[in-house]
Amino acid sequence: MLELKKPPKLNSGDRVAAVSLSWGGAGDDETRWRYEQGKQRLEDLFGLEVVEMPNTLKGSAYLYENPQKRAEDLMQAFSDRKIKAIFSCIGGNDSIRLLPFINYDIIRNNPKIFCGYSDTTVTHYMCLKAGVSSFYGPAILTDFAENITMPEYTFDAVRKTLFDSAVVGEIQPSPSWTSERLDWIIENKSRARKFYPNRRYELIQGKSKVQGRLIGGCTEVLALIRGTSLFPTFDCFDEAILFLETCEELPPPWFIEDELRCYGTMGLLNRINGIFWAKPMGETYHAEYKQVIVKVLKEFGCSELSVLYNGSFGHNEPKTMLPYGALAEIDCENRSFSILESGVI
Repeated sequence: MLELKKPPKLNSGDRVAAVSLSWGGAGDDETRWRYEQGKQRLEDLFGLEVVEMPNTLKGSAYLYENPQKRAEDLMQAFSDRKIKAIFSCIGGNDSIRLLPFINYDIIRNNPKIFCGYSDTTVTHYMCLKAGVSSFYGPAILTDFAENITMPEYTFDAVRKTLFDSAVVGEIQPSPSWTSERLDWIIENKSRARKFYPNRRYELIQGKSKVQGRLIGGCTEVLALIRGTSLFPTFDCFDEAILFLETCEELPPPWFIEDELRCYGTMGLLNRINGIFWAKPMGETYHAEYKQVIVKVLKEFGCSELSVLYNGSFGHNEPKTMLPYGALAEIDCENRSFSILESGVI
């Protein structure tokens, strides 16, 4: 069963680090404004002092060529006792290249908040391997830098999860959502994206109230780390709630079918207590994903497994935060999702 060490909570005035662990767009001339906007939100709205690591803003070309430098930034951020949390600038597609340069003892001996999503799933599993809980949630260039204003739903999730050691409690779906793509050019800075009314959680299957510790991430990235030293031992899935989302590449239903079938063949579907699935980006394949989920779970005798759908995390905005290893609950009768403990101490 998954047991992870919780990091200390944040307080106004704390110093936090911004890291570029995959795509280095935070330092590119044309998108630097986006980073500065997200940084300012962290400082103005949350009272944090944001610092960059030595390579955070060296740009996408340099960081692509130097994965060791990205890893050095992460290790320095964990090692520095003055830094209380680490925020990923954005995802990408190659943070797996940091793997040879990670010192897990540094993470283990310096537990602190780490937050991000998408390709940052890789770093979450580095934290998991070190025995430290991290947070699947917003990134600087996306959520914190949202045009005009940061969504209240995301703001509340950050404040409640990272700044408070009380039980997180029930997490409602966001009342609205968007996945509209506006080019990250300075001319679009004052353009608001179009948000749509959201639907409530959908119960795909299950009848009971189930609890389990949270483990999961971006489905495509989990496929990338499978077979590496990062993929967890199978007992980490025992009685867990698996949270899953898909990225902006909009993987077709056959990919979801294949991945779930792989989990079934590995025996993971028979170990977990439930699945919490995010709204697909743009609601693309919204109905089709549900069909293949039911199909594959039936193949492995898991037709009673509780599956809640349309979660507000992942590649749509706004988003909530999911602490790895935290005890969570799916209530099928009320179609609700709750985190039954704090994310921080």
